[in-house]
Amino acid sequence: MYLLVLVINDPYFCTDLLEAWRLAGVPGATILESRGLGRALKGARDDIPLMPSLDDLVSKDELRHRTIFSVVWDQDTIERVKEVTQQIIGRFEDDNTGFFFVVDVLEAHGMRTPDFGM
Repeated sequence: MYLLVLVINDPYFCTDLLEAWRLAGVPGATILESRGLGRALKGARDDIPLMPSLDDLVSKDELRHRTIFSVVWDQDTIERVKEVTQQIIGRFEDDNTGFFFVVDVLEAHGMRTPDFGM
């Protein structure tokens, strides 16, 4: 088993990515809002008024990344996921696309048994 982790710079790709991952054989995924080191070091926003409106709070200047992770059973699924991900967000080597890595999983509990008869 393998843990797939994808950090994407543009959160608007999430819906398309999740559907593509599902079609590539990913049984489920978790999405977290995340922030990179550069933005974290800049500190809290100081441009929000004392009585903010909803528009003030969701200002496009404060871009949050998304971290998507899942556990998959085989290397073939990893390859399919890499391919569809890059079709949607662009090549990982390009600036401002995302960061993808895979880690071996020694144990996983509560996962559904894979349906390899896709």
